[in-house]
Formats: sequence, structure tokens, C-alpha cells
Amino acid sequence: MGIELIHAGLTHPRFYSVVAELDGRIVGSNFLDERSSVVGVGPLTIDPAAQNRGAGRRLMQDVMDRAAEQGAPGIRLLQSGYHTRSFSLYASLGFAFRETVACMQGPAISRAVTGHTVREATEADLAPCNELCRRVHGFDRGGEVADALRQGTARVVEHEGRITGYATDLAFFAHAVAETTTGLQALIASAPAFGGPGILVPASNSPLVQWGLANGLRVVQLMSLMTIGLYNEPAGAYLPSVLY
Repeated sequence: MGIELIHAGLTHPRFYSVVAELDGRIVGSNFLDERSSVVGVGPLTIDPAAQNRGAGRRLMQDVMDRAAEQGAPGIRLLQSGYHTRSFSLYASLGFAFRETVACMQGPAISRAVTGHTVREATEADLAPCNELCRRVHGFDRGGEVADALRQGTARVVEHEGRITGYATDLAFFAHAVAETTTGLQALIASAPAFGGPGILVPASNSPLVQWGLANGLRVVQLMSLMTIGLYNEPAGAYLPSVLY
């Protein structure tokens, strides 16, 4: 999975990538997802033998400088809750803590939610999905939705004849947005599996966390959503990706 992730970042035209070298060998790397106006950082990797020598800070400063050059209004990332050193690094660089996120994994729930229909998304759904994301977050993530449409992983949920939520996938590297928690439940319950380590559920959405636990999911790790620049408290329900 790690190799596939790095390969995707290096080959996608909307990802910026940078490496750190020490004595002629690569000891770290970092990426910036530029598919949307608000950009996402990661993954940041450092060779264990080269830790505590400033490479991580320089790699982070590089992508932050890149975001400034591109005029990005905001930068976001998710940080592993157990890793106090990385939290300290990001905080010292100006990132603000916004939300604890629970990574949840388990068997497919495989049931319908009354009044909500989930189907595969089509190209015609791109504009409604972007408009929904703008209402919830204040900006859209159209580049990611377009990628998911090409990959065949995007889904939408409809309620009373209109789209009220979407997911680029139900996976660690995917995100979802919905008007209500019930819409998110419908998307999650329709998934045949949860990709990678699992889906990322904001811990402040207690009804969604409790519903997931009641339906056989378990919390496998906690993460911190951190941001610089533009940030609006979401006006709806959402699942971030590991990038944000």
C-alpha cells in the first residue's frame, strides 16, 4: 500500500512532491495534494536513521512555501494521535488543531437506510457534488471527485429526489460529504468494504461514531485534523481523507 501511495503521488499531475537527501541518498519525502483550492499535506516520511536532524521541518516548510506560491487559501493535514513529535512539529509551524478523528474499520454493514438511495456517481453528478461540498465546507473538492469518477469509486446518496451526499470512496484515502449524518450512514452502510486502515469519522459526531460501533466497526486509531489558513466549521456531516 505504501509503494502504491508514493507511486500515485509521484505520477499524478496535481500532486507536488519533494525529497530530502543526506550524503547522496534519499532520507525523506513529502507531498502536497493540489487537486482542490485548499491543499492537503502528506504523506510525510523520514528514514528512522535520519530522524531528529531537521529533515521533517525542512520538508514541511517546502510544501508550505509551495502552497503560498500557488495562492492556496488553506493547508490541511491529518496527524497520527500517538505521535507527539509530529504534533509538536506541525503546531510549531503554525498549524491549529481542529478535530479528533477516529479511524474505524470492520465488516461491511450492507444494509439500506430508509428514505435514502445510494448509487454509483456519474459525470452529471460532478456539479451537484461540488455545490454540496461548497455548502458544507466553503470550497469544493472537484479534482478528487473527478478522479473518483474516472476510477469508478464515487457514490452519491439521494433523498426526496435530490443528491444530499457523496463519497469518493469509503476508504482511508477518500472523503465524503453529506447534509446530514443519516446521509453519511447510508453511504457507509452501502459500502462492500472499507479500503485501507478504514474510514475516518470525526469524533465530535458522536451519533455517527456510536452508530458505527453498534454496527460492528471498531476504532483502530485516533488522528488529529490540523489546518493553516481558511477553515470554516462544517455546516453538515463529513468524513475526511487521510490528507484532510
